[in-house]
Amino acid sequence: MRTFRSYTYRDANFRICSSHFESAVSEIKKQRHLLEEYIAQDDSFRTSLKPLPLQKEAPDIVKRMHEASEKTGIGPMAAVAGTFAQLAAEAASVASAEEAIVENGGDMYIISKKPVTVGLYAGDNPLSGTLAFYITPEKMPVALCSSSSNMGHSLSLGKCDLATVVARSAALADAAATLAANSVCKESDIDPTLEKISTIPGIDGALIIKNTKIGMVGDLPELVKQRDSDFLLKITRDRHSDFNL
Repeated sequence: MRTFRSYTYRDANFRICSSHFESAVSEIKKQRHLLEEYIAQDDSFRTSLKPLPLQKEAPDIVKRMHEASEKTGIGPMAAVAGTFAQLAAEAASVASAEEAIVENGGDMYIISKKPVTVGLYAGDNPLSGTLAFYITPEKMPVALCSSSSNMGHSLSLGKCDLATVVARSAALADAAATLAANSVCKESDIDPTLEKISTIPGIDGALIIKNTKIGMVGDLPELVKQRDSDFLLKITRDRHSDFNL
């Protein structure tokens, strides 16, 4: 049975499953410092809702976020949570961890030699907590990032219950999930949004839930019934958000 440990740093809430927890935590602190140093030189990176030119000598975290921003057409900070998750998991893996699963407010990066089941939470939607992705080892490492217009404190321009994107890059999956959630206001928006997301290079697949309609595109992990009775206890609740579990 997997054991997750919670970790909060500044305004970010993580759940980490790895034998090398401290390596992941150390990387989170390091990358946060590098990102803050970059933003101190270019505050527009923090606030822009569209891609920006990359400044000279940008750190790796900024480069990853910038690339995701360029591919999706939205601001670089839309990729921040997923990027942190991947960098932390990669650091644990480099430190010889056989498994590293890092979740940062609904954005996950998964490295494992064993199957991983990830439940889908869509707030008050009646489908919430009934479905999960069953991810097999051959599909890992992989990022699975989600965005919702109804949960969390991040800016959302849509009315989407849940948008989940799968990709090898967590920065890209995070930004694309935000783009998808921004693009869905009604059920009829699901199909054109999925078509748009599927054309982005590097995206493996996407799932969108609005009301009782589900849309899927691409090479997604197997969708199975959610059978975890402790599902709600495993959801990271952002202390800045106003949704209730």
